[in-house]
Amino acid sequence: MLFKVEMVVRLPVDMPVAQADALKKTERELAQELQRSGKWRHLWRIAGQYANVSIFDVASVDELHQLLTSLPLFPYMDIEVTALCRHPSSIHEDDR
Repeated sequence: MLFKVEMVVRLPVDMPVAQADALKKTERELAQELQRSGKWRHLWRIAGQYANVSIFDVASVDELHQLLTSLPLFPYMDIEVTALCRHPSSIHEDDR
């Protein structure tokens, strides 16, 4: 199942820099691992914001929920999820 996930990160302004840097490092490592596995299919930064638009390819809504809640920055994110399906007018044979 494909999902478009929009994530906006809102770290507390009073969070110590070392703590924020550690969270970001752990988040990056997990995100890259999930990309290598194929579950986090695409990841794009939204220009001018601490936010991204991503495409996830998972077996179920439950798997997506587990994956998103496992992200180190999850407690500081506003997340919007949209389920996706193929469009009948698409010229592509796959869901790339």
